Amino acid sequence: MLLLAESTTVPCGLESLLLYWPDFVSAEKSRYFFSILLNETKWHQENISFWGKSTPVPRLTSWHSQQNKSYSYSGIVNYSLPYTKTLYELNQMVEKHTGLKFNSVLLNLYRDGEDSMGWHADDEASLDRHASIASLSLGAARDFQIKPKDKSRKLSNIELAAGSLLVMRSPFQDKWLHRIPRRKNIREARINLTFRKLL
Repeated sequence: MLLLAESTTVPCGLESLLLYWPDFVSAEKSRYFFSILLNETKWHQENISFWGKSTPVPRLTSWHSQQNKSYSYSGIVNYSLPYTKTLYELNQMVEKHTGLKFNSVLLNLYRDGEDSMGWHADDEASLDRHASIASLSLGAARDFQIKPKDKSRKLSNIELAAGSLLVMRSPFQDKWLHRIPRRKNIREARINLTFRKLL
């Protein structure tokens, strides 16, 4: 059972699909975990192909699984690295707060506002479609934008603050797309951890 936040800031009508805790970890702990993850994570930059042309993905990533599970999306195969002590600690914190269970985590490093993530849904066949995805943000605040796949509503925006936790509940991925847009005025880095459950 999910523990509801005392204060949530999500678009009207999506309260059952998105839960947001702006102060999941304190500012001090956010800086602490950000520094550790920035330095201990084996970051790498993938390439993605569009119309036969290979282009670097505009962010750095690192994939970790407790059960040595690989994860594929957009033609990219992510081979698993083991959980670090820090990832285990954060995983346990998120599970305890939400009542959910996860076995994998994808880390994204947005080096500045030039780094981004395009419109997508986390609906790969390897994911448990009935499970939620929990997104922990550390570092610079970035906009999280969503829009319905059927274009029935306008784009909505949530600012994901440092130390915040956003949970996307099923069936959010079936009906909605999300992205992290470019923001040229942002000079600081952001680390995002998305805890997932693979089949």
